[in-house]
Amino acid sequence: MQTNRRPEPPDESGQKRPVRDWLARRRRALLSSALRGAAYATGAGLVGLLFWAIQQGLQE
Repeated sequence: MQTNRRPEPPDESGQKRPVRDWLARRRRALLSSALRGAAYATGAGLVGLLFWAIQQGLQE
């Protein structure tokens, strides 16, 4: 008697696997870079806001 078995799902390890492996290895460095970028952006925004406030104060 032959049983009806589901076919095996296709292996997703084709091209996605190297990307996942690379991300797993570089996770800490990527998070560190993202945090550093966010800090620089926040600092630049605050400095820009400070200069804008000074300019508005000088115009009055």
